Amino acid sequence: MIRLSAVSRCFVLGDQQVKGLDAVDLQVSPGEYLAVMGPSGSGKSTLLNILGLLDAPDSGEYWLNGEATAALDENRRAELRSRHIGFVFQSYHLIARLTALENIELPMLLAGLEPAERQRRSARLVERLNLGDRVRHRPAELSGGQRQRVAIARAMVMQPALLLADEPTGNLDSHSGAEVVALLEELNGEGLTLLVVTHDAAIGGRARRRLSMRDGRIIDDLRQESGDARG
Repeated sequence: MIRLSAVSRCFVLGDQQVKGLDAVDLQVSPGEYLAVMGPSGSGKSTLLNILGLLDAPDSGEYWLNGEATAALDENRRAELRSRHIGFVFQSYHLIARLTALENIELPMLLAGLEPAERQRRSARLVERLNLGDRVRHRPAELSGGQRQRVAIARAMVMQPALLLADEPTGNLDSHSGAEVVALLEELNGEGLTLLVVTHDAAIGGRARRRLSMRDGRIIDDLRQESGDARG
């Protein structure tokens, strides 16, 4: 599903050039569950942005489902994001003026799906994520856990094969965080490829594959059996 070959990305900070990614190689198969860990500045978010087609490498190549993406124009990148990738962020990134339901339906509206199909998909996710009595509320009227469930529903409504989660429990209490992790793992169990960027060792330890990053490089790639990871 994912293949990176010698991917590098540099940024200019003042008069210095900083390597966000330094010749990273990575392969991810469909249905994998990965955690990406490392200190601040290690390259975790840069890697996520490249994988999510939110940014492009300076050098190297990224293949998504067999398609080389590094040289694509923004229209094609946006099309691939819409069709194949869902995003969940620490800060939710919900639109404040829209209700929970309108936030969930927004990707389908932008993709031009018919109203009946939008209603069918959103109703299924609202029921599954136990949001039925909150769908007419705006984000400011929801708890952190409810906002993140809305964000997950929005990420899943286009039925992506890949979900990228950046510190998905970072703004949540332990109970709400555990519920979000359980939901993400449930989706992974149904075949979704899940990549979670996290500072939380307990969350990282649940993944069947754990990447450790430092200075823009993957320094460790640990695989473990699902029973060991989640037990």
